[in-house]
Amino acid sequence: MATDIEIVPCLSDNYAYLVKSGESCAVVDPSEAAPVQAALKRRGWKLTHILNTHHHLDHCGGNLDLKQQTGAVVVGPGKDAARIPGLDLGVDEASGWEFDGRKVQVLEVPAHTSGAITFVIDGNAFTGDTLFLMGCGRLFEGDPRMMWTSLSKLMTLPDETKVYCGHEYTQTNGRFALTLEPGNPALQARMADVNAARAKGVPTVLATMGLEKQTNPFLRPGNAEIRKSLGMEKADTVAVFGEIRARKDRF
Repeated sequence: MATDIEIVPCLSDNYAYLVKSGESCAVVDPSEAAPVQAALKRRGWKLTHILNTHHHLDHCGGNLDLKQQTGAVVVGPGKDAARIPGLDLGVDEASGWEFDGRKVQVLEVPAHTSGAITFVIDGNAFTGDTLFLMGCGRLFEGDPRMMWTSLSKLMTLPDETKVYCGHEYTQTNGRFALTLEPGNPALQARMADVNAARAKGVPTVLATMGLEKQTNPFLRPGNAEIRKSLGMEKADTVAVFGEIRARKDRF
């Protein structure tokens, strides 16, 4: 059964995602209920599940309203059960999950929050605020080593994996990336595409993991040009990653 995915813009720059397969329909990270309900009505879909990648309210603020309206089952990080509104089923790497009779990979990716997870459904990775397109999340509940470990785990996914992240941050992330690696032709080409999309008001999601590996500085702390830009040619990988994150915090 093919998986159908619809992007649902929420709040000012958040994305929720409807994921439909057979009679099952999940929404990933609903910050608010109204846009999700409007998308469901437009598509004629019935919500069966609510998936949360982490506990921040701009990713689960719509849980209780949607659950009350639809009876959908709330699935999220078991290790953060106390902070997920309406959680019915806590999952982790060992448990995984099942959607429309198929296995769903759950990756534990802490650092933005201590309980953050990524759902991988039919080659589509819903990364929340851990991996953004050309960026990564702030380290609210972790440190550079923890985030680098989490991103390294995501990089083990096949290059053709499609990445669906939590926010429309791609243009700003790309501008930052160019300050570190202006000589990267793949990055230059991608930014041309991103700028064109944003000029039309079109979302920049999705991208592939392979493209992220070529253009996302947070996945490239071993790159020689980035290290030279930072003056850290001989530093260890985690130290370089930490400096990239610190500079992005100030960008």
